[in-house]
Formats: sequence, C-alpha cells, structure tokens
Amino acid sequence: MMRARVPLLLLLGILFLASLSVSFGIVHREHHESREEVSVLSGKNNPFYFNSDRWFRTLYRNELGRIRVLQRFDQRSKQMQNLENYRVVEFKSKPNTLLLPHHADADFLLVVLNGTAVLTLVNPDGRDSYILEQGHAQKIPAGTIFFLVNPDDNENLRIIKLAVPVNNPHRFQDFFLSSTEAQQSYLQGFSKNILEASFDSDIKEINRVLFGEEGQQQQGEESQQEGVFVELKREQIQELTKHAKSSSKKSLSSEDEPFNLRNQKPIYSNKFGKLYEITPEKNPQLKDLDVFLSSVDMKEGSLLLPHYNSKAMVILVINEGKANIELVGLREQEQQQQEQQEEMLEVQRYRAKVSKHDVFVIPAAYPVAINATSNLNFFAFGINAENNQRNFLAGEKDNVISEIPTEVLDLAFPAPGEKVEKLIEKQTGSHFVDAQPEEQQREEGPKGRKVHFVY
Repeated sequence: MMRARVPLLLLLGILFLASLSVSFGIVHREHHESREEVSVLSGKNNPFYFNSDRWFRTLYRNELGRIRVLQRFDQRSKQMQNLENYRVVEFKSKPNTLLLPHHADADFLLVVLNGTAVLTLVNPDGRDSYILEQGHAQKIPAGTIFFLVNPDDNENLRIIKLAVPVNNPHRFQDFFLSSTEAQQSYLQGFSKNILEASFDSDIKEINRVLFGEEGQQQQGEESQQEGVFVELKREQIQELTKHAKSSSKKSLSSEDEPFNLRNQKPIYSNKFGKLYEITPEKNPQLKDLDVFLSSVDMKEGSLLLPHYNSKAMVILVINEGKANIELVGLREQEQQQQEQQEEMLEVQRYRAKVSKHDVFVIPAAYPVAINATSNLNFFAFGINAENNQRNFLAGEKDNVISEIPTEVLDLAFPAPGEKVEKLIEKQTGSHFVDAQPEEQQREEGPKGRKVHFVY
C-alpha cells in the first residue's frame, strides 16, 4: 500500500502545479507540440515590448504636430540597464509646418521614417540646410540649434530620434529661443541688466521684440506662439528651402552631412526581404555614437531567421506593417536561483505582436526571430555596435551552428552528429525565408494559407 501511495501523491502534486501554471499563465501549451514547454512572457508582461499607445509620453503637441518620448528602458527591466542613457523620441508634423529653432543637452541621431524634411543646423560660423527623405539620417550634436520644415503640401513628416543626454544620464531638455504656450524662451531667464547690456537696448524694446510682452497686454495670448509647431506660407517655404542641399547621393563616409541607408546595396536580399545597414566602421557620425543603423523590408508571410547580435543592443522601431517577434533568453537568474537553488536554468520566451509606431528591444546575445504578418518595414538602432557580429542559427549562409565540427555536434545533441548536420543544412534559404515550412506547403497544396506564429 505504501508503495502505491507514492505515485499517487506525485500525480496529485503534478496536477496541482499544472493547474497553477494554467491559472497564472506561466506555461502555455501549443497544439501538436511534443517538446518540453518553456516559460513565456507576452503582451504587457513582456519588458522588451513598448506599445506605442501606452509607453510614449507627449512633450509638445498642437494641431500641427507632436513630439513624444519613450519611457526609459532601464525602468522596464534590469536586462536593459545599459540603455539607461538612451532615449527614443518620435516627431510628427503636418504639411507646410515649421518646428521652431531650439537646442538640447543631448546628442541626437535623427532618421526620417516618412515624408520629406528640410533640416537646418545653425552654428556660430553659419548654417547648413539639407533636404532629407525616407531613410536619411543625420547626427545633431548636443547644443546645436536646429529647426525642421515639412515642405510637402500633402504628406505628413515622421522622424525618429535616438537621444543620448550629456548632462543627466537619462534625461534631456529642449531649449527654445521663442516663447510658446508650451515653454518660455530661455532668454527670459536672464535679468534685465544682462539683457540690456547684451543687446545694447532698452528692456522695453527687448520685451516687445523678443517676448511680445506689450502685445500680450493689448491682445492677450494671441501674440504668443500657440506651440512649437507653426504653419508656413508657400513663399516662406520657398525662402527657407532655396539654399537646402540635396543629400540623395551623399557618401557614407561624410563626417557632418546626412547619409541615406538606401544608397547602398542591402547586405541581405532575396524575394522575402531586404536588410540595409550602415555600421560605425563605415560612417564617422555613427562611429562617434558607437551605433549602427538598419532598415528592413519584409514581405507578408516571411521570416527573418533566428539570429543574435554578439555585442549590440538593438532598438527596433516599427514604421509600417505588423509582425510577431519571438525573443529567447534565460529567466532572471537571481530570482531563479532563489526559487530553484541548483536546478536547471529555464529558458524564457518573450513574444509580442508589434505594429506601426511600436518599439521592441533585443538585448545582446538574445536569439530573436521576426515573422511579418503583413508587408513590414522597420528601422533599428544598434547600441554598442563597433565590432558587433550577427550570428544566424539557421539557413545556408552565416549560420554559426553549421561551423561546429560533427564530432562536437555528436556530443552536444541526442542524435548523431551526421543527423544534426543534415537537419541544419535542410534549410537552403538564408536570412529571410518563407514562414511556412516546405513540407507543410506540399501537404496543403498551392492554395494552402500562410502559417504565422501563434500568439
């Protein structure tokens, strides 16, 4: 009787743990899956996924445009502590508008996602204006006064900026020359004596010209700008853009002028997708920030094969389309060691359904796969990028597993090394492939539907 009770108690314990797992969503079982399950985090529980509607905070906004900043990365997870000094800023403006001149205590790496911009950088020895289109990038050093024009009559302008603060490790401030409803002119911070001596003018004249104080007394709030975005007339746009340089064919090695991701051949390209990339070794602006820039196009139903970056922490910004992302790491070891002592380290799967304007972070060394559930375009900033190596875990080219000797594979896996090699070599595509396995395509026939990851 005692011998019979032990299996029964074990069975009851297993059933109890299984019920807890289902109740709290710790373990999810997928249909027809025979392998052992792993811990899964998805949706709002996934610390690497930043939904656009939830995690952006508006800095400036009126009917002509807005500027938003993403929450600090290090506040979401300890696994992103090294991103403490990086912030993501989103800029959007309507046609025929101007973002007023200002500077910031942060270096910016600006990338145009949609539309056309005229960027003007102002320095003590002059100014430079550039026409920027989709894929153009430009570093704006901390303290540089700049302003942006959307010269198009119909299309909105959307820009993403990577901000690297220089004063505070995770905060930056914008300093606007003119007063608006959103912010006072920083010149108003100086005393009367300093202003009069600096401009060699009476304070009344200074107030009237720079701050509109007399106008406010007579006209109320109307003399003040309604926001940091203002509307332009066609003749004003023509005047502001007539000296702007086109950067469509600029060299990647330009030290201080814009460059375009699309001006070179993609490093990976086939019928399923293309990946354009500029690394710090190829561009001085990126070298100074130790950042790489990528732009990826994927067709619906395609898969960017599992891979990982050796050093770079990658920040993805979804520009168009939708995708399912699977990221693999280990459960945070401090918590796991407290719970399990010397038991096996558990694999943690992080997954997310991402769409337009969302952000997703891929830590260095964490394997990731991306399945496009519609036509997809996204941009990526790779932090700590110098000498980074992208290692693929499947496919014919750049597959790091295929370089492991048969004798080692024989010892590392349950099956003989030759069978492991055969499995690894079965995928004849590289980098981008069809998300539906060929065997399943043959079973379903030509009318079979695309299969996407189940979320």
